[in-house]
Formats: sequence, structure tokens, C-alpha cells
Amino acid sequence: MLLSTNMFSVEAADMSGKDNKSEKVVQTAGRQQLGTFAPEFAHFNDDVLFGENWNNQDIDLKTRSLITVVALMAQGITDSSLKYHITNAKNHGVSQKEMAATITHVAFYAGWPKAWAVFNLAKEVYKDDTTAQ
Repeated sequence: MLLSTNMFSVEAADMSGKDNKSEKVVQTAGRQQLGTFAPEFAHFNDDVLFGENWNNQDIDLKTRSLITVVALMAQGITDSSLKYHITNAKNHGVSQKEMAATITHVAFYAGWPKAWAVFNLAKEVYKDDTTAQ
């Protein structure tokens, strides 16, 4: 299975010699966008952040995706990177209802105006979602 969002993909892979198959995150955006300009940053982005951190099996991808959305929301980052991570969350099984509940919950801790901004992005991502699950 390969799930791709821009230059971030999740594929079925045999992880760490385990008998069971699990998903492996593969990221190429760093090298594609910054490889010649900032090769060390590209390496950290693709190989460490996404290659190692996102593939740590202690947290499933759905939970990791929600945590990432919350962290970006709490910082007030509401640019294309947040939309990208909301899309990843959706692709990792976060329903529209779960995303709305998460944003609402975090609004009390991170700020109401931040929630409004994130809801606008989430509405774009989930606009074609016919089920609120």
C-alpha cells in the first residue's frame, strides 16, 4: 500500500525485521525542495524527522498526525504546512468529527482565534468528506 500526500508517503514495509508488516513513512520534500541549497537540513527533514521519528512504532500514525496538528495549532502556524498535516491526519484515519473535536478541545488551551484559523483549513481538507464519523 502506498499513501502519498505531496512528497510524504506511507507504504507497507517490513519494519525492523518484525514478522508483521507495518506502514513506513517516506518523505522526500527536503531533498526535492532544499537538497542543493540546504542539504543538511534536507537530510534531517527526510531521514531523521520523517524517516526515524515518524516511523517510531510507539505511537500510531493517526495519533502522531493529531499530535502534529495540535502542536502546529498551538504555535499559531496556519499556513500550508498545517493544511498538509491536516490532510495527513485525514489520510491516517482521522474523521472530520474527530478533527473538529480535537480543534475545539485545543481551542481552550491554545486560543480561540487559532481554532478559527485551523477550522478554515480543516473545512477545506474535509470539504468532500460525506461522512462525519
